[in-house]
Amino acid sequence: MPTGVHLRDARQQLFDAAERVLLRDGPNGLTSRAVTDEAGCAKGVLHRHFSDFDAFLADLVLDRAAQLERQAGTLGESAGTGAVADNLTGALTTLFGPVPVAIIPLITFRDELRARLREARPGGGIAILAEATTAITAYLAAERRLGRIAADADIDSLTLSLVGGGHLLFADRDRDPGSPATAVVSKLVTAVIADAVQRRPV
Repeated sequence: MPTGVHLRDARQQLFDAAERVLLRDGPNGLTSRAVTDEAGCAKGVLHRHFSDFDAFLADLVLDRAAQLERQAGTLGESAGTGAVADNLTGALTTLFGPVPVAIIPLITFRDELRARLREARPGGGIAILAEATTAITAYLAAERRLGRIAADADIDSLTLSLVGGGHLLFADRDRDPGSPATAVVSKLVTAVIADAVQRRPV
């Protein structure tokens, strides 16, 4: 009796399958059986590559966080160009795309996963939010050095407001399925940075 298809790049195909399950069924639907069924392979394939399901999930989160880090690099490169609000609006839309937003509750509700992420990297317990925070903090600091936001702007508070507010906007899918409109994100960003931008040196 066939036990599933052969996976050429098993780890990546299992990650991609888990991502599809997570987006479709949410954190509660993400089980090892659901992942291997989605990938079209035997359950033993997952356990040949990972010691247990939490090890698989930890590697999945770290893999997606690394992707997010690469995507976030474009925000740093935009410092000094375009409008600060537009740059931040685009970054929040990327950083809080469907997959990162789906992963955050997965981390929140699995104690063992958080523990493994903390062991794997500093701040790893909230890996996705940590990537967003790092990217936005670095960007705002660069814009402050360039004089495009006030020299006395509180970067940490601005970042906390942007990341926290952005997460709430993108996570509120029961009320409004799908991603919020760009105008909604832009309104949040503009309100958060208004004072810092208005007080920038002329």
